[in-house]
Amino acid sequence: MSSSTTSDIELTVTPGAAVEVKKFMEAEGVTSEQGGLRVSVQPGGCSGFKYGLVIEDKSADDDFVLDNEGFKVFVDPFSAQYISGVTIDYVSSMQGSGFTFKNPNATGGCGCGTSFTA
Repeated sequence: MSSSTTSDIELTVTPGAAVEVKKFMEAEGVTSEQGGLRVSVQPGGCSGFKYGLVIEDKSADDDFVLDNEGFKVFVDPFSAQYISGVTIDYVSSMQGSGFTFKNPNATGGCGCGTSFTA
């Protein structure tokens, strides 16, 4: 179990988003000692890359593990190159509610808010 942490990745989870992450973890029976939120970047989406969020009960061997208030954030090595500086927020509006991503490194995006170009 080689959990590595790095100061190179700066990822912000807003307090509003953190509340929602904790709700999802509780609903799935995932403990904050071992489990957390996986933030990933995958090829696809309408702009080239898309974000992924999933609750996991433990980190993978090669993950970067970031401590957030009340839970851990897991980032795989591929995603790490695109994720630094990203702010994850949770918004609720008449159009619906969900997680949003603000990425200062993105060179383009589209209206869906979960796809970007780097």
